[in-house]
Amino acid sequence: MSNYILIIGACGQIGTELTLALREKHGNDHVIASDIREGGESLMNSGPFEILDATDYAAIEDIVMHYEISEVYLMAAMLSATAEKFPMRAWNLNMNSLFNILNLAKEKKIEKVFWPSSIAVFGPNTPKENTPQNTIMEPSTVYGISKQSGERWCEYYFNKFNVDVRSIRYPGLISWKTMPGGGTTDYAVEIYHKALSEGSYTCFLKEDTALPMMFMDDAIQATLQIMEADIGNVKVRSSYNLAAMSFTPKQMAKSIQAHIPTFKISYQPDFRQVIADSWPSSIDDSLAKKDWEWQSRFDLEKTTKEMLENLSS
Repeated sequence: MSNYILIIGACGQIGTELTLALREKHGNDHVIASDIREGGESLMNSGPFEILDATDYAAIEDIVMHYEISEVYLMAAMLSATAEKFPMRAWNLNMNSLFNILNLAKEKKIEKVFWPSSIAVFGPNTPKENTPQNTIMEPSTVYGISKQSGERWCEYYFNKFNVDVRSIRYPGLISWKTMPGGGTTDYAVEIYHKALSEGSYTCFLKEDTALPMMFMDDAIQATLQIMEADIGNVKVRSSYNLAAMSFTPKQMAKSIQAHIPTFKISYQPDFRQVIADSWPSSIDDSLAKKDWEWQSRFDLEKTTKEMLENLSS
């Protein structure tokens, strides 16, 4: 088969940077970006783009056949905070889009699938510190329920139909290139923008809420790495735990104050606090390290430096 790649949900926080990274690696014309709407200038001008509804099987199949797609990255999803407001819309988008891609792979119309899971699969009874790969989940959000269900279906399609689907559980993601899309960890991006524009930030989580986080460059690297790994080394077919750093809003504020001493933070927890309280505070990703040699590169200090430098330039 060809080595053409389709990214569904290419205009989102992860999709935008993933598209550009894949185009740099494989060539602009070999990576087809798609979304329900057009994206930013760099994404639109760097290679092919198609308007595509991730829940429309026939439309996806047409693009897959037209471009002779061999790999699909399914990044379209409604995230945690937004999904709580529109539960059935979130379930339909998150699940039907996955079935569309798994069924195309089952029919051998594509060779390899990447589908992202999330720390949202974990729930209030999950061990909070160094959350293991296999543990109690019991997610309490629509987003988390859809991701846990998706993990089970990915593993099922691998076991029953030999579909080469690969997945990682993203923690909260931090990027200066794109704004987040309605998640519970969004404060960790918003805070840098507000620190530079207003010198202060009101956080929607409590000061001592520790959550697993990751700089976007690490997330993109992990995504490329698992997709390039030898098929025999990808031993977890639900989704791999992935980790880089864990911190609280108070610790993040201190890292910013090292660069902007006048920065001030206040706290007004809202409905997202309940979601955050149900998630782990740190993750054990030893299986990803063992199976495909995953290793993060960014800690909080390096992330803060990178964010402030790029947002102020």
